[in-house]
Amino acid sequence: MSLDKATVRAIAELARIEVKDEELDHLAGELSNILTFVEQLSEVNTDGVMPMTSVADITAPLRADVVTDGGYPEKVLANAPEAAEGFFTVPKVVE
Repeated sequence: MSLDKATVRAIAELARIEVKDEELDHLAGELSNILTFVEQLSEVNTDGVMPMTSVADITAPLRADVVTDGGYPEKVLANAPEAAEGFFTVPKVVE
């Protein structure tokens, strides 16, 4: 795919990048090379290949989802500035 100066200028404006006129030819060539490489990637046959979330084929170790602490609300609420009926009391913020 070949890009012209006007397209490169439009891309630079969208990216909010200031590009001088003398740099447009060089950037057009660079961007065209990048797009050509991306087009080559679309030719790769990926049928039957599962999508990956990582290049390493490992899974994270998981722990059991059980409560390992707690059961003492009076200790938790002991340092609360204000508490009522076993809950933190906070000032009203919505009118």
